[in-house]
Amino acid sequence: MDTTVREYHWGSRTALAELRGEPSPSPVPQAELWIGAHPDEPSRLAGCDVPLDAYLAANPAGLLGPESLAAFGPRLPFLLKVLAVAAPLSLQVHPNREQAVVGFAERGYRDDRPKPEVLVALTEFETLSGFRPPAATVALLDRLGLPSLAPMRAELSGGDTGGALRWALHTADAALVAEVAAAAAGVPALAHVVALAEAYPADAGVVAALLLNAVRLRPGQAIHVGAGVLHAHLRGTGVELMANSDNVLRAGLTTKPVDVPAVLSLVDHRTGPAAVLDGEGDGPLRTYRTPEPEFRLHTVRPGAVLGGGGPQLLLCTKGSIVVSRGGAEVALRGGESAFLPHSADAAEVTGAGEACWATTNLPGHG
Repeated sequence: MDTTVREYHWGSRTALAELRGEPSPSPVPQAELWIGAHPDEPSRLAGCDVPLDAYLAANPAGLLGPESLAAFGPRLPFLLKVLAVAAPLSLQVHPNREQAVVGFAERGYRDDRPKPEVLVALTEFETLSGFRPPAATVALLDRLGLPSLAPMRAELSGGDTGGALRWALHTADAALVAEVAAAAAGVPALAHVVALAEAYPADAGVVAALLLNAVRLRPGQAIHVGAGVLHAHLRGTGVELMANSDNVLRAGLTTKPVDVPAVLSLVDHRTGPAAVLDGEGDGPLRTYRTPEPEFRLHTVRPGAVLGGGGPQLLLCTKGSIVVSRGGAEVALRGGESAFLPHSADAAEVTGAGEACWATTNLPGHG
């Protein structure tokens, strides 16, 4: 398929160019490679220039399969991206299904669908995801030793992470951000807070970031970001699979519009470690399981056999591979992708590369 690269200021000038075998560095930052049938940026079938969403609309039952059609309607239920993060993304949250339906009807959301995500790291990948246990954040605040953070500490000491977030987003100004950054410079575990303050010196999201788990993924590790999980990706390259939605509510760390009341109404206040996944399987196929019905992400090496149920996307992430099914085959190089329609036949992967495979999470798929 022919795919589109989106250019944002936080993107990398090297990661996507090198993945796709193009001149590096690129003239402008390249942030996201979209693979799928999202109406804003559908992939196009190579050779005939037909958008994937239009192709699916012509025969949804045959191409998506009866289970996917019944569960998600006549659309591809997931969207695959490569994220190339050279500067922090916004502090953001995504709605669940019920919130998305109401938000689309009443608040101008982009669509009526949820946007949970899972990301597998291609390089070391740094992100903030979910609330750290309150006692651990209190200990960090005590290391900072700032009286100005006493209200946040008091909320956390009472177990009210939501109250601490509300205080940070409504109260923090440039002076407090500078004070926090200066104190955090002496705490190695808060190096990311210093970097965020340098990028956004007057943004309340810098102070809110004190509440979140700081995660460093090794290549091959993944993280699940469910509905309501406050998060911000910081650095690295990864393949992200999500429900086919573009509903994003931002609280800070951005020059785009923010909607703090909406974020506070959606955010999941549960605390604990981030949902890091090592994957299942010791052979050429490794699976990253989440509770989300719309998608399941797998990494693939030569020798893998890919079941045929439901719609599928295959993205080559390294070297080159050949995928064969039903007497047909297609060769993919780094950054190239293919749509595999619903079929009773399995596909076989050969070659000397690596890939990511996206399926639904329905029984009998993937």
